[in-house]
Amino acid sequence: MRNIFAVAGIVIKELYRRKDFYVLFILTVLVCLIMASVNIFNDKHIIRYLKELCLLLIWISSLVIGITATARQIPAEREQRTLLPLLAKPLTRTQLIFGKFLGCWFACGLVLICFYLFFGALAASREHTWPLPNYFQAMFLHWIALGAVVALALLGSLVFAAPSSNSTICFVIIATILTVGRYLDMIALAQPEPFRSFIYAFYYAVPHLEIPFEMRNLIVHDWPLIGWNFIALDTLYLLAYTAVFLIAACLVFRRKPVN
Repeated sequence: MRNIFAVAGIVIKELYRRKDFYVLFILTVLVCLIMASVNIFNDKHIIRYLKELCLLLIWISSLVIGITATARQIPAEREQRTLLPLLAKPLTRTQLIFGKFLGCWFACGLVLICFYLFFGALAASREHTWPLPNYFQAMFLHWIALGAVVALALLGSLVFAAPSSNSTICFVIIATILTVGRYLDMIALAQPEPFRSFIYAFYYAVPHLEIPFEMRNLIVHDWPLIGWNFIALDTLYLLAYTAVFLIAACLVFRRKPVN
């Protein structure tokens, strides 16, 4: 475990030396502050649109940071010729994979804390309330969902040749899940065979990240808290997909030449 956390610490330090987070955070702050300064017909409910926009930008920014940062981890080690020295030490390939995953996942968690603190301050300045349990549920499931995304991107970095192709494919998959994932079963009903079976297989095979994504409505519309049993079940569901992607990444990396 010490080797895994050592690799994770290096990954976190490397990510925070890059400018990705700072650029996306500043852009999100600027867009939200500009929208917050606009007064449209003195509508008191405009704060709901502001919160929805801010949460959408937080999701987009976190996905960009998580996918792009993870996709370049293993390829960067190869290009810099540091992969062989890492594995020459008492560090196995499995430990390297888990260390890279934990580093990227924990870094995403720190990024989410910064984003949600800003969101809470912005919402509190207009609503004068701060529903911390609602924010915690939304942020926690957001972070768990990013774990599955990071594991998928890490697996893709071992399958695809370039980080750009891996990032593009991951973005397409995640965007498809978030936008039409919940409707795939209804789309399948209207399709002839064999397309119906293919769509059904895709529907049941992919992780349904739209469940944490729609937790935004809990905050936007001031809905009551969701039952903690549901939060626990969704957490186990997403962690199971994360484990599957990590096991697949370890198996692929074991059979892949280091050079």
